[in-house]
Amino acid sequence: MDNSSGVGVLDKAATVLSALEAGPATLAQLVGATGLARPTAHRLAVALEHHRLVSRDMQGRFVLGPRLSELASAAGEDRLLAAAGPVLGALRDHTHESAQLFRRQGDQRICVAAAERPIGLRDSIPVGASLSMLAGSAAQILLAWEEPDRLHRGLQGARFNATALSAVRRRGWAQSVGEREAGVASVSAPVRGPSGRVVAAVSISGPIERLSRQPGRLHAATVVAGANKLTEVLRRTQNVHQG
Repeated sequence: MDNSSGVGVLDKAATVLSALEAGPATLAQLVGATGLARPTAHRLAVALEHHRLVSRDMQGRFVLGPRLSELASAAGEDRLLAAAGPVLGALRDHTHESAQLFRRQGDQRICVAAAERPIGLRDSIPVGASLSMLAGSAAQILLAWEEPDRLHRGLQGARFNATALSAVRRRGWAQSVGEREAGVASVSAPVRGPSGRVVAAVSISGPIERLSRQPGRLHAATVVAGANKLTEVLRRTQNVHQG
């Protein structure tokens, strides 16, 4: 199959990036993998480095650069947000509670999408709201599957402990009752990217009077189903791009 786009320099740059997908490469290895002349391979790799599409490792070898993961994250975020509206709307209509989608940003979690109840908005969380990673069921979800050292750091000062997160991993959802805010309960479940990594948390939240002190018993299955729908959207979109 001809992979030529007709724009020679772009085709060659794409060849360099494809070669680096296999791992770090010296200039000699890059020349061998791409079939490009040494000066051409060097010029392209340095130009790609300028745009942060290529970097160097500690040994000075060429590696894929940070800009690629930023672009991939933005593309995934767009797909996730596009799909989130209908899923959160269905979740709100089914549970009669406000529904949100949270993503982690450093030591905060950001509400990136929401579907509000038409009445009783006092427990709602607006899009763009920045909440703590130290309390709430969405924080538990976004921390539970982290690397051990990151998980340990995230537990410092948290309202939940390692045992609680172990239970979250085992059952696949989290609940909180008055943990982040007095009188408010919530249930959350993980959204996973194509690699299986947790990239977001789907939540519903509302007053304890409605959600009870065991909100998971009432709504966990519905919240997990909503989160799984978004996971499936991300997986399907990646398959389309690879196909």
